[in-house]
This record gives sequence, structure tokens and C-alpha cells, in this order.
Amino acid sequence: MQLPAVEVSQSPENKFREYLASRPRPQRFTDQQRDMVRYIFAQHNHFDAEQLIDDMKRAGFPVSRATVYRTLAKLVDAGLLRRLELGPRMFYEHDYGYPQHEHVYCQQCGKVIEFQSPAIEAAIREVCLEHNFQASGHSFLIRGICNECNRARVTKRRLDLV
Repeated sequence: MQLPAVEVSQSPENKFREYLASRPRPQRFTDQQRDMVRYIFAQHNHFDAEQLIDDMKRAGFPVSRATVYRTLAKLVDAGLLRRLELGPRMFYEHDYGYPQHEHVYCQQCGKVIEFQSPAIEAAIREVCLEHNFQASGHSFLIRGICNECNRARVTKRRLDLV
């Protein structure tokens, strides 16, 4: 399912530049950070830091491992990326310019499926109202086995019976 983009007031690059300038000790926006933001927001996918480093180097962008890890933390803090803990690794995805959504994660093959659910959104609003709670976001992840992996597992079991 492809989720629609949400209209935003400024580009991810400008939003990150603004975030860096507004820090208690303003930081400069480096060429490596600019390249990272442009690369990350040029496509929508879930990625981890090591995968991003490899992909950017393959695409011809010179990035240092330390800069990538520091910049990812800043992008999360700035509200541009969301951090997802999927199994033993930490993954990232767009948060800025992308609608609130949930995830289904296959623990066998690592597939991540995004979905939106009005019923889940309504339940969250109801709980927040009931407790007079101001939510700033949420994360909802269902772990399990996808249909393809489940089908492969059932086929193996049948072959074991022969």
C-alpha cells in the first residue's frame, strides 16, 4: 500500500537547516548532511544506518559512519525521521511529509508493510481524551509471519510428511 504524501510548508532540507540553526548552540549544515537529507527523502523506504552508508557510497556520496549516525539522531530529533525498532536493528523512515501510519513486520523475511487504520486512530483519540492526554505521536507495530513465509513453512511441513 502506497500512502499519500502530506503537504508540508518547507522542504526537508530547509526544515533540517532551520532545526540546526535553532539549537542552543547553532550548528552548521554540512555538505554531507545536505547529501544525506536529499538522498533519504528522494525515495521512501525503511532503512538502517549501515544500509544507508552502503547505498550512499554506492551512489557516489562520500559519507563517514560517524556523521551518518550523528545526523540520523538529529533528523529524528528534528521530527524528519521516525526510529523503528525491528528485531535487533534500528530502522528509520520518513516522518515529515508522511501521514501517521502503522506497521506489520515479518520476523522471518524482514518485510515491513505500512497501513492506516481509522479504528486505531479513533481508539488512540478516545484513550487520550479519557485521560486528558495530549499525544504528540505514537508507534504501533505488529510482529509475526507474512503470508509468503507462512506458505513456505506449510509447504515444507507437507514435504516432511512424504
